[in-house]
Amino acid sequence: MDIAVENISELTRKLTITIPSEDVSKALDKAYNKLKKDVHIKGFRRGKAPRTVLEKNYRDQVRAEVGEKLVQETYFDAVEKEGLDTVVHPEIVEHNFTDDGTFSYIAMVDIKPEFELSEYKGLEVEKPATDVSQSEVDEKLEELRRGQAVLKSADDDHGIENDDLVVVDFQGFHNGKAMKEVHNTDYSIDVGQHRLGEEFESKLLGLKKGAKTLYEIEFPGDYPNPILGGKTVEFKVDIKDVKVRIKPELDDEFAKDINPDHESLGDLRKEIEADLKKAKEDALAGELDDLIMQKLIELNEFKVPERLVMYEVQEMVKQTEEHLKRSNLTMESAGINLEDLIKSNKPVAEKRVRGDFLLKKVAEVEEIKLADEDIERGYKRIAGEYNMTVAEVKSYFKRREEVLPFINELLNEKILQFLRDNAKFIEATAEETA
Repeated sequence: MDIAVENISELTRKLTITIPSEDVSKALDKAYNKLKKDVHIKGFRRGKAPRTVLEKNYRDQVRAEVGEKLVQETYFDAVEKEGLDTVVHPEIVEHNFTDDGTFSYIAMVDIKPEFELSEYKGLEVEKPATDVSQSEVDEKLEELRRGQAVLKSADDDHGIENDDLVVVDFQGFHNGKAMKEVHNTDYSIDVGQHRLGEEFESKLLGLKKGAKTLYEIEFPGDYPNPILGGKTVEFKVDIKDVKVRIKPELDDEFAKDINPDHESLGDLRKEIEADLKKAKEDALAGELDDLIMQKLIELNEFKVPERLVMYEVQEMVKQTEEHLKRSNLTMESAGINLEDLIKSNKPVAEKRVRGDFLLKKVAEVEEIKLADEDIERGYKRIAGEYNMTVAEVKSYFKRREEVLPFINELLNEKILQFLRDNAKFIEATAEETA
């Protein structure tokens, strides 16, 4: 086997691999011998058709199958022989059976970047405060009051306010055409909760039952709903009903209604503060990981393989397609341009790829590896999250393509724990404490 390597760029290599004629001849002989036994050609008993007849009828099929097999049998040996540390699968851009009996093919491959770690231990990261502010407690109390409120039909002269429940019919128009995905009848809007967006709901404020209104909203390109993102939509809205919330007084009796064990509003405030603090502390590990990765990426600049980035982008596009499919939509019907989606996702994909290389480099330098107990702990965690037995979880992960992402996730968690343990956290405090 002859291998020629050409450097196309810092991380891209062009491999021209040529397989000797004797190896190619053996592979073709084997394929035709098998074919002779399997096919029936008119005028010949099974297994007796001459090679020339088989070649006349099946030459292209046999060459395609043999060519694919030769690539599979030789590519990894060639990469190993040349000492290339490749990522993702190669792109086979050309393959030929030549006149001299050899078979050659060209594989475009990307290799892992080689880089020296900059700072990674002792990273200075501002630790988000877990203090609970007075305003956060007040906000939670208001949520509880809303939950205990009684709905009452509004007077005819009542202008819509925040906290009102409004029933509407609406239809969206883009470039003068009705959008079939952007309409509803008898739709309830909890004004102030912004489930339809703050701007949409703000246009309703002050209007009364029976009113009809028409207004435009410009949605940014990164708007969460891909059907609306980047579009200027005109909404026709009919207000069919308005209900106001009658909230209970914020006093000791209210606290007792929420929890009979409370004797006063002060007891309820203390409980809310404790719950909010615990929620912040539970979320803190994930926030610290994000901040550490952000800092690590900022301090370590290097090129990443383009094919690996595009593989990550394609996975993100698939997720978008699956999300749309659950709403019986396609990219086309949702008005999403594939090129724009790829362009917007690429910077995020690059950060993900760079972050994974950095984590694995830290693991290499610090000799961080998964132990059996780490994997067992991971199985137990999933079992607890999904109410499964550990045996059921292990059974699910028995296939290689399913267990590898799981193992990679566990390893990344262990590396991030190392980085957290070695980081320098700057304590932040809430501006206002309860």
